[in-house]
Amino acid sequence: MPPQYAPPGWTPPGYAGPPRPLPPTLSPGGQPLASFSDRVLAWLIDTALASAVSLALFMPVFLVLWARMLTEMTRTNPDGTLVEPDPGALFLSFFLPILLLQLGLLVLMLGLYWLYHVEYLKRGGQTLGKKAMKLRVVPLDPTRTLDRRMAGRRWLVQYLAASLVPGVSYLDGFWQLWDKPWQQCLHDKFADTVVVKVSS
Repeated sequence: MPPQYAPPGWTPPGYAGPPRPLPPTLSPGGQPLASFSDRVLAWLIDTALASAVSLALFMPVFLVLWARMLTEMTRTNPDGTLVEPDPGALFLSFFLPILLLQLGLLVLMLGLYWLYHVEYLKRGGQTLGKKAMKLRVVPLDPTRTLDRRMAGRRWLVQYLAASLVPGVSYLDGFWQLWDKPWQQCLHDKFADTVVVKVSS
């Protein structure tokens, strides 16, 4: 058979051309949704900041307590023998302060997390990690503004429930991968929020 000739630009009927990339999924407010990797990086930045603050606050106290315990355990009698530590005194001078310190750390960290992830977040929808990754938390309903109640509900699931119930933090974080259409984590669903990509 003779070769077929097609004029330039001609396509066979029904041919749509090469596949085109899908446009990014948009939030109800028309902004592109945040990707999983961007959200993970923002979380890592926020976690690193929280860890640095807790270390700066509590490392000096731990060092003082350890030095006190070592002093107590290396005391010597006039003849050079080690003084037998009194279990009651050791508990009162070391273990009880450690337990109280851990309780204080828990209360203080909960307070700092509330200030950072609720009070600071509700001001502009961004933590420092989200700001670095150009992400913003916005209400699912574009006619509303992010308030303390929404930010507080996000915090309750993302940090409090996730730290109390084993496995919830993983389920919460990975939920975005299969959630349609808004790619929400569980804490977003509980608070009626969505995370979007912004220019600044």
